[in-house]
Amino acid sequence: MSSRPKIIINRLDAERLQRLIDQASEKDHFVADCLEEELERGEVINPEEMPQDVVSMNSQVQFTDLARDRQMTRTLVYPHALADTEDGISVMAPIGAGLIGLRVGDEAEWPLPNGEVARLRIDAILWQPEREGQLHR
Repeated sequence: MSSRPKIIINRLDAERLQRLIDQASEKDHFVADCLEEELERGEVINPEEMPQDVVSMNSQVQFTDLARDRQMTRTLVYPHALADTEDGISVMAPIGAGLIGLRVGDEAEWPLPNGEVARLRIDAILWQPEREGQLHR
């Protein structure tokens, strides 16, 4: 993947994401493969060390799809929590997978299954579990 800034992932998220990757269905293999590349290159840290400006699982993130000039606010969730989250985006969705580990201000390109490339910018993290002391959610 080109044009990807350094990412940081908390250890618990990395372990849970690896389980999702290992159990991915055939239709999810594209995203699972991309996500696995990110886990391999990301810096994995303990939850209590997570910087407050990094997207982690269950963070509510304001970001811009630069290709469409469209700003969105979404909560990055595991697939099983999607139905219970009003503004949720699954980490197993192409755009959701592209958000994990990015910092406020980061711009990144992320491949899409149709061959196009999404260009994302992290504008703000409105809520982050680690910042709120929820280290083992």
